[in-house]
Amino acid sequence: MDIRIGIQNTARELAFESNSTAEQIEQQVAQALEKGTPSLVLQDVKGKRVIIPTAGIAYVEIGAEESRRVGFVS
Repeated sequence: MDIRIGIQNTARELAFESNSTAEQIEQQVAQALEKGTPSLVLQDVKGKRVIIPTAGIAYVEIGAEESRRVGFVS
């Protein structure tokens, strides 16, 4: 699952892949924003934790689960 998070007042976005489902990511983000927790912690495919301050989140884009193609497309 590809995840891209825009941070306020920053030109770049945070992009990484996660093994979590779109529903799990959406639920974690929604809970963090609703409860007003200071940070959101997500995990990438390699097991690294990404800590994002919730006050700075501009947007969260959750990509569709798609298998990677191998070979040439005609």
